[in-house]
Amino acid sequence: MEFQKELSKICEKYPQLKLNFHYKIWETDFLRFYQSQINYNISKTSISLSTTIYKGKKSYSFSLKDSTKEILQSKIDDVLDLIDQLPEDPDFVDLEDDLSKSAEKEKTNNIEKVSLEKKIDILEKFSKAVESYDFKIYGTFICNYRTLYIINSNGLDKREISSPIYLECKAVNQKNEVTVLEAYGGERFESFNEEEFISNLTKKAKAATAEVVDVDAGEYEVVLAPRCIGEYFMYLESSINLSSLDSKQSYFEGKLNSQVFPENITITDDPQHPELINFDYNGDGHVYKKLPIIEKGVFKNFFVDNYYGRKLKMETNGANGGALVMDTGDKTLDEMIGSVKRGLYISSLHYMNFINPKETSITGLTRDGTFLIEDGRITKVVNNLRFTENISDIIEGITEIENKSYTIPYSSNYGEFGIYSVRMPHVKVNGFKISSSTRTV
Repeated sequence: MEFQKELSKICEKYPQLKLNFHYKIWETDFLRFYQSQINYNISKTSISLSTTIYKGKKSYSFSLKDSTKEILQSKIDDVLDLIDQLPEDPDFVDLEDDLSKSAEKEKTNNIEKVSLEKKIDILEKFSKAVESYDFKIYGTFICNYRTLYIINSNGLDKREISSPIYLECKAVNQKNEVTVLEAYGGERFESFNEEEFISNLTKKAKAATAEVVDVDAGEYEVVLAPRCIGEYFMYLESSINLSSLDSKQSYFEGKLNSQVFPENITITDDPQHPELINFDYNGDGHVYKKLPIIEKGVFKNFFVDNYYGRKLKMETNGANGGALVMDTGDKTLDEMIGSVKRGLYISSLHYMNFINPKETSITGLTRDGTFLIEDGRITKVVNNLRFTENISDIIEGITEIENKSYTIPYSSNYGEFGIYSVRMPHVKVNGFKISSSTRTV
């Protein structure tokens, strides 16, 4: 807290500059398991300071670990010696200047709430549940606790606390190496349904003991797991960011308030959703509020940050796509699978890359359980497949949506393990394009 106060004083010391600070105290308890055994458990604390200094339209950014007032002052002095030599950014106007604050709630530290003993007990249950199908479990169980201070020369002094949980369990068949995946994320561990998690994992493991087959390239009716449709929408975020609109790479250019998808598609960015990992502010320090993105198929809002909002003369809304929620439909998962004559159930996606972001064309692979559906039943395991498809076409092809949704966590697993989540149902899609089989599981 004392160092945070020093940052405000440093802002006052340099009225000729604009300074922006992100001061972060981050703790983690990171458990990895391998072949149904605990592989290692790491507990650590990291204190970091990210700083950007502006002098007019010239800027310089740097990061420090475990900084002190003296170390920071020395670095600022170094920057002042060289900043005049740097090029200008003609589009820079000013730092975030909205001083409004969220509730800035205190939060339970899930590192303390979900002890190592509790994690091990849960994982032992997972291991036992899939053991009879000759599977072993692999994955990570992470609890973080982060306090972030956002301070700048315009008077911002804001705080955000988060304590995300990330549990990813991959079960691997010891005979044919087929993998299946189940995950949980959020900040309220009391919402974790252990029985449902185990039930979903064992159903997939049982299905994964079936014969492994290839399928031909072509168009298929598919049921996409929540993780899959969540990833497609997250990739679509690049077109919702104003940077892509500015560079003429946005699929949504010229489509604001226009019907872009079927009426059954509604997507909201909801950073305070009770089942998601929550956020108070965007990276600028602007209050991050619930925002409609697609409403009954109509594109409603871009993510407008401070820099591009000023450049493109659009009102900042603070949204950044860190908590996407898709409205549910009226079908059960069994009904959706049951209505497929011959198609695929796709559990997870991997190694996706854009071909053309403006057209939303993308290529990637399926993984962690792709199954053949015949006459309304999952019958066989399918080797992983390559797809080349437009995300917009996938969304336009959604014909049915499940009547319940699931929280799906994502993590970079690098540095400070940035964790975020989406809330998505299963969806059924017509005309999903498979380009080839990898002939591997």
